[in-house]
Amino acid sequence: MPVLLSVPHSGRDYPQWLIANAAGGRAALESLEDPLVDRLIWRAQASGIGAIIARSPRAAIDCNRAADEVDPSVIQDAGGDPVGARARGGLGIVPSRSAPHGRLWRRPIDHAELALRLAEAHASFHAAVAEELGQLASQHGRALLIDCHSMPHRIGQAEVVLGDRHGASAAAWLAEEGARIARANGWSAALNDPYAGGHIVERHGRPDRRVHAIQVEIDRSCYLARDMRRPGPGFDRAARLIEQLAFGLGRALTAPDAIAAE
Repeated sequence: MPVLLSVPHSGRDYPQWLIANAAGGRAALESLEDPLVDRLIWRAQASGIGAIIARSPRAAIDCNRAADEVDPSVIQDAGGDPVGARARGGLGIVPSRSAPHGRLWRRPIDHAELALRLAEAHASFHAAVAEELGQLASQHGRALLIDCHSMPHRIGQAEVVLGDRHGASAAAWLAEEGARIARANGWSAALNDPYAGGHIVERHGRPDRRVHAIQVEIDRSCYLARDMRRPGPGFDRAARLIEQLAFGLGRALTAPDAIAAE
């Protein structure tokens, strides 16, 4: 299958120096995770689908942000460069706040520390994604990245949200097919609302070059226990969904009618 998974927000390798600078301790940093999504992909991996998984915690560096999405409050002498909406909201490339815990850090980091995190975690993650997608595209003539996330439960919101940046990161019919697959397996699904996709699908999706990228968000209440940290009764159902999306979209992408349409 010409399909690759990415998991940027489930890293749990918290070094002591990072925890020591956390105003609310490790629990505050853990609140930024997409809990256990790296384990949700096990069925797809066991069936032969490759994956790039960020082991560094999102609190240290967010691989789903561009390198210039910097909140100046977390960097010493950050300067006066314009700040994007996500960084202003505390969710830049180094997050500064979380909804349940507020301010995350005791002190800002310097430019050298930011550069080190970018080189060791952010750049290496994206290089691995680009390399694997390139190999798939070379082998199959096309490739699909499924960027896997989880989202807080909200009343009235779909259980699964697929984002293709409104057709910019993938052929529009692919995201629609993903929603159809989810609904056929008993999930409520929406497209691009409220999550249209972040930096990863924006950076790696090139539908004009037959490389597509779709972000998938799964409601955490559908697969986690009440504490939102441990697997719940719906865990295997969610794991099956990721496997179904990987193989269903892979088959759709390589179907003769899809190739002819390109």
